[in-house]
Amino acid sequence: MNLVRWNNASPVRSPLSTIFDDFFNTSIGDIVGADFTTDHPSVNIVEEDDKFIIEVAAPGINKTDFNVEVDKGQLIISAESSIENEDEEGGKFTRREFNYNSFTRSFHLPKTVNKESIDASYEDGILSIELLKTEEAKEKAPTVIDIK
Repeated sequence: MNLVRWNNASPVRSPLSTIFDDFFNTSIGDIVGADFTTDHPSVNIVEEDDKFIIEVAAPGINKTDFNVEVDKGQLIISAESSIENEDEEGGKFTRREFNYNSFTRSFHLPKTVNKESIDASYEDGILSIELLKTEEAKEKAPTVIDIK
């Protein structure tokens, strides 16, 4: 069984209109077999009173493929995974899009982050990185001043 894109806009189509429709309704990614919409995973950054939390959506990547490091005031998150091309007997790909190889994201760390206490965990396709704030940066309760 083959999956074919079907355009039923007009019941009678000339070969020339078919060529133009196919050309203008096809993206570059469809032609070369790649997706150019994103080159890195999406990230959420949450600020709490005592820490920042960075969540990276990276499903399908093994925990051992990640590298998280701090260098010159930047947090650098990267992952590199290899794709093994195995032919299954009796199976035939009509389109294969599992080609995500690597990415790198970097973030400038504010001076309020304690660079010595950064924790990372990976669960259910989400890499979570906790960056604790320094004691000076933590919000403190307002000080009440007595009036004399």
